[in-house]
Amino acid sequence: MPAITPSLWFDDNVEEAAAFYTSVFPNSHIEQMYRYTEAGPGTPGEVAYGTFVLDGTRFLGINGGPAFQFSEAVSFEVLCADQDEVDHYWNSLVDGGEESQCGWLKDRFGLSWQIVPKRLYELLNDPDPARAAAATKAMLGMQKILVAELEDAVAAV
Repeated sequence: MPAITPSLWFDDNVEEAAAFYTSVFPNSHIEQMYRYTEAGPGTPGEVAYGTFVLDGTRFLGINGGPAFQFSEAVSFEVLCADQDEVDHYWNSLVDGGEESQCGWLKDRFGLSWQIVPKRLYELLNDPDPARAAAATKAMLGMQKILVAELEDAVAAV
């Protein structure tokens, strides 16, 4: 089966983005940055595109210019084991970016991420509809997901 590689279109900062993302995620590295040569079409030495791996997933990043921007229509979910992981990824990725709601944020490059604790899905799928509804209501009032607040909301039912 062929590999599927997400391709991300950056304005002109793929090298900076790859360095940032590989510093946030474990088991990550930059594979290669491909630079323009005298043959063009860009300025010789400038990065045209690059490949990097984030915790085992390979990405292609292109310095394509300002023609296209990221939107929330595409995002990457980071499924976290616990609140410590949520805090790490949220705090790292939102630095220079902006918070949204329900665990969503945009990083400094405009890429959207969903930082989700595993416990959220467990509570949203609780067999007791009242408990699931309480977890949903609590989540809808959050930016960063706080597991303790989810647990408190469910316990109050």
